[in-house]
Amino acid sequence: MSFRGRLFLAFLVAVLVPLGALAFGVRREMNRRLTSQYEERVTALVSVIETDLSRESEAVAGRLAALASDIVRDNRFRLAAISGDQSARRYLLDYAGSAMRLAGLAMLQIQDSAGVIISSGHFRNQFDQRQPELPRAVMDHRDTLVLVQTRTPEAPLLALARSDSFRLGGKRFSLTGGIEAARWLQRWDRPDSEVAVALVYPGVVPARSPDEQVVREVRIPFLDLLSSSGREAADSRLLVTHETATLEALRRGVNRWFLLALGLTAAVATIAAAWLSSRISRPLRELASKTAAIDLDRLDQSFDTDRRDEIGALSRLLGAMTERLRASSTRLREAERRAAIGELARQVTHDIKNGLTPIRNVLRHMGQIVNEDPTSLPEVFKARRGTLESSVEYLDTLARNYDRLSPGTERRPYDVNTVVRQVVANATRDGVQVHAQLAAAHPQALGDALMLRRALENLVGNGLDSVAGRPDGVVTVSSELVGSLPDRVRITVSDNGPGMTRAELDRAFDDFYTTKTGGSGLGLSIVRRLVLDLNGTLRVETEPGVGTRASIELPTVPNNPETP
Repeated sequence: MSFRGRLFLAFLVAVLVPLGALAFGVRREMNRRLTSQYEERVTALVSVIETDLSRESEAVAGRLAALASDIVRDNRFRLAAISGDQSARRYLLDYAGSAMRLAGLAMLQIQDSAGVIISSGHFRNQFDQRQPELPRAVMDHRDTLVLVQTRTPEAPLLALARSDSFRLGGKRFSLTGGIEAARWLQRWDRPDSEVAVALVYPGVVPARSPDEQVVREVRIPFLDLLSSSGREAADSRLLVTHETATLEALRRGVNRWFLLALGLTAAVATIAAAWLSSRISRPLRELASKTAAIDLDRLDQSFDTDRRDEIGALSRLLGAMTERLRASSTRLREAERRAAIGELARQVTHDIKNGLTPIRNVLRHMGQIVNEDPTSLPEVFKARRGTLESSVEYLDTLARNYDRLSPGTERRPYDVNTVVRQVVANATRDGVQVHAQLAAAHPQALGDALMLRRALENLVGNGLDSVAGRPDGVVTVSSELVGSLPDRVRITVSDNGPGMTRAELDRAFDDFYTTKTGGSGLGLSIVRRLVLDLNGTLRVETEPGVGTRASIELPTVPNNPETP
């Protein structure tokens, strides 16, 4: 078989097998979902029916309890039921009928302890008859309704009943009442619904359609008071059925459309596979394999070819592209190397300028003293000697760090207030005041003191530049302990300069972005990297015309007691 034939069969199998699996899977899922929806509807209806039965049971029980309470307080009923006063007999005969209508019941019967009916609301002529099985059977199912078939003057009555009892004059009386079952069933008789509810009890079996399927049964105790053979309680059933004709019609429709879609898709797939197999050839796969192997570290693929067709043109095009990638890769590596060296050089220059600034200020100050008061030069030198030594030590440490091409990071405790004092002492600018507001307790941070000093000198330098030329310019450096333990130390550098707009703040941390004449644009970028290396956080708050506030939070030394 030719390659084209094999490719055709492969495409055909690769398309038809997943497509067939997908079609049958979707069909099965649709059938399952349709059946599940029907079952969920029936289950929900059964749940509603059971809930309604329980609610009706509680309602009937509540009405009977209220009637029992009213009877106990009714003196005329007491006189008629206890003393047997014949003058009150009519009142007793009519009592159950009136109470039944007032309570909204379809059945109500009051019996004494011997089972003698003393008042019947649904059949008044049952007075003085014995029917002890009614309250006994209903009381056996105290927490649920019982289906009772009893007699009325017009026709038999099916009632959902419950019983209650009360004591009167030292005697116990039973009270049995209920609602009409047929009227309750009318709630669920919906002509437009495929779900039906029917009541089945001994001697009655409703007719069902062949398409109807019983999906749920709810059993209800049953008592037949009309039976002459015996009156023991049996079971009735509340059948929930639904017609399957609509469901089967839906299933047939789904099957028909899926078979049609599957046939059409198979035809399209066959045509597409034949077309693809005629267009694709082995040289193209080989060309794709060579192309997939190309990356910046492997540009040695050869695309030489003698073909004069489209595949040959594509091969020569890919070869030329590989040559361009090879040349571009070389230039990119050289540019990355130069950029890295330039970045390192700019950072070294920026850090050295920060270290030389205090030395330049001290020398300028001493030059002024030589011109104005040479005799005080030794005292001035003695006072400013610490600044010179601190700056020289700073530059010497920078030189040692950069000599290793990677600045070293020490992890040891240091006094934050000491670092702040050094920065404030070295920060001088004509007409600008630099204040220090230090925490009373000497906060001990864990990290590299030199890195913190570099960060603070950059922030203080930015603050001095922002208030330069303002007679009321002030830069303040403060330290404080924050947190509940405390577990953080916060160093804040604030100024009352012109501040920044939101757009300027968004770009303030970008490399080489500056709003100062002659600035390098690396200050805040370096500060951010230094604070991150110290496991700290940096937050800058600014408002145009008000000033800028930069806060650094660093972790304190674990379990470090505060020292005064």
